[in-house]
Amino acid sequence: MITLVGGATATWPVRARAQQASLPLIGFLNPASPEGWSEDRLRGFRQGLKETGFVEGENVAIDYRWANNQLDRLPALAAELVRRKVAVIATTAPPSAFAAKAATTAIPIVFVLAEDPVRLGLVASLARPDSNLTGVNFLSAELAAKRLELLHEAVAAVTRVAVLVNPANATITESALRELEPAARAMGLKVQILEAGTSRDINAAFATFAQVRPDALFVNGDAFFGSRIIQLVNLISRHAIPAIFALREYAQAGGLMSYGADLANAFREAGVYAGRILKGAKPSDLPVLQSSKFELVINAETARMLGVSIPPALLARADEVIE
Repeated sequence: MITLVGGATATWPVRARAQQASLPLIGFLNPASPEGWSEDRLRGFRQGLKETGFVEGENVAIDYRWANNQLDRLPALAAELVRRKVAVIATTAPPSAFAAKAATTAIPIVFVLAEDPVRLGLVASLARPDSNLTGVNFLSAELAAKRLELLHEAVAAVTRVAVLVNPANATITESALRELEPAARAMGLKVQILEAGTSRDINAAFATFAQVRPDALFVNGDAFFGSRIIQLVNLISRHAIPAIFALREYAQAGGLMSYGADLANAFREAGVYAGRILKGAKPSDLPVLQSSKFELVINAETARMLGVSIPPALLARADEVIE
C-alpha cells in the first residue's frame, strides 16, 4: 500500500505538468515590469477570458513576458512566444504590438493601445482589421487636449504648463503633442516640453523647475511613467505642483487628478477577444474596439495640501473624489 501511494504521489507533478502543457497558451507581452503594472488590468484581462469560458490554470495558461522598460528586449521576447507556439499574443503598448507583428503573421495578436492603430499602421481599418491583429484602443493620446482643459479648469491661475514626455515612445509623444499644442494656444497657456526616458531623467526634469517655474504639470500617458508612479508623485509632492495624469493610479497615489479610459474594462474587452479567438474567431473578423468608459478622478486631499480650490462643478463631474 505504501509503495502504491508513494508511486501515485510521485506521478502527481508529472500529471500536473502534462495537463498544463495540454492547455491552450496565451502569450502576454508587456514592455513594463510586473512591479509597476496594475493588478486591476490583469484582473480585467482574466475576467474577460472568464466571460468566454476560460480560467487561467484550469483550461488556459498564460506565459507572461516583461521587458522591464527595456524596449530593445521586446523582439526577442516576442520571438520566444512564437517558438512556444502560443495560440494568442496579448500586447499592451505600441512597442510590444510592433514586436509581435514583426515576429509572426500567423499567430493572432490582441493589443490594448493608447492611440489609433490605423494611423500607426498596425491594422487596415477599425471595422475590418484585415490582418492577424485586433484589439482595443483606449484613446489616451486623443484625450490629451481634454486633460489640459480639465487641468486649466481645476487650477484657473495656470499660465505655464510643463509637459513630461518619454522620447523613447515617439508615437505616443507625437500624437499627444499634436493634440496639446493647439489646445494650449487656444487657452492662452505656455507649454514647456520636458523629456525623460529613465529614472535619472525624471529627476533631472524636475530639477529644471527652478528655471522653468511651471504652474502645473502634465504627465503624458506612457508605460514607463506608469512604472514610476511613486517616484513621480514623490517629486510632485516635494515641488508642490498640481499635476494631471492619464491613469487613476497616479491620483490614488497622491497626484492631483487623472482623466482617461477605464483600463480595467479595456483589458477585460481584450480578454474577451482573446477568449473568442481561442474558440475559433479570426482577428480580421473582430473590429477594433474603442473605449467608451472614461473616468475623472480628483484627489481632494492633495488639492487641500496644494492650496488648490477645485471648482464645485468640476468635483460634481468627477467619477471619484479621494478624500
